[in-house]
Amino acid sequence: MISQRFIKFLITGGVAAAVNFGSRIVLGMWMGFVVSIIIAYCIGMVTAFILNRLFVFENPTNALHHQVGWFIAVNLAAVLQTLAVSLLLADYGLPALGLYRHDEVIAHAFGVLVPAVTSYIGHKHLTFQTP
Repeated sequence: MISQRFIKFLITGGVAAAVNFGSRIVLGMWMGFVVSIIIAYCIGMVTAFILNRLFVFENPTNALHHQVGWFIAVNLAAVLQTLAVSLLLADYGLPALGLYRHDEVIAHAFGVLVPAVTSYIGHKHLTFQTP
């Protein structure tokens, strides 16, 4: 059975992912694909931290500075996953399927979805330690 906390995590993650995804498209108008992914991911991270702290992991037992440190560490691992999936799909996967139209948008969408489970586990056990 899926826990209510995980469902809340997915919802808040969806909101943060939408912020990430939308800002990547806007930023992509002025900068390259890789740079726009990284900056958009940071914007999404701030959104995710605030939403997770308010709605998912309401009563963490560890100090705020530990939460911030672990949140950054877990999300740095996740950004590497996001970047790897996005680049592999954009450069190899989608062209192999003959998909060239909106390839960066499609690749980035999949790249954002991949770290959902690994991030939840990291945040539950490291970032927002709860009783």
